[in-house]
Amino acid sequence: MESPPPLVVRSPRQQTRSLLRNPKREPQRHEANRLGTGPKPSEVYGFVGSITTVIATGVYLVWAYTPETCLHSMGITYYPTKYWALAVPTLAVVAVALSMLIYMGSNFLATPPPTSFSTIADDYSRERTVTNPITQQQEEAETPIEPISDIGIHRINDVMFAPDPTLYI
Repeated sequence: MESPPPLVVRSPRQQTRSLLRNPKREPQRHEANRLGTGPKPSEVYGFVGSITTVIATGVYLVWAYTPETCLHSMGITYYPTKYWALAVPTLAVVAVALSMLIYMGSNFLATPPPTSFSTIADDYSRERTVTNPITQQQEEAETPIEPISDIGIHRINDVMFAPDPTLYI
């Protein structure tokens, strides 16, 4: 009897039957992951990361709030000064705030000025299609939502600078 080619997919039921026939054969190390029964690496990394974060936070809080005399009495003498208990979180908050300011500033630099014609229309602009009111009523029954389109600059000027803006709203 010939062994199956290596690219044949075997169901878990076949795998269980073959293990029952050959009790001496142990599953390979990576067979559980291949069958989808083992934990995924992302789950393992997430679990280890969360446990590490909780432990690091606990150690930090104990170091920051325990008086030095208590630490010395427990035999812990090699640790950073308490100055860093305030300096590191402060630096982290300042770094986050500055990164947000730099990100917003880079967006402002990448945005064209308001006087640029590229803010009015570009290659991807779509004008609203004007349809006949009779066919529009028929189409509204079929398409309740209008297709997306840009608002033309003439319409914006009419709404903003008209003597009676309620006409256009």
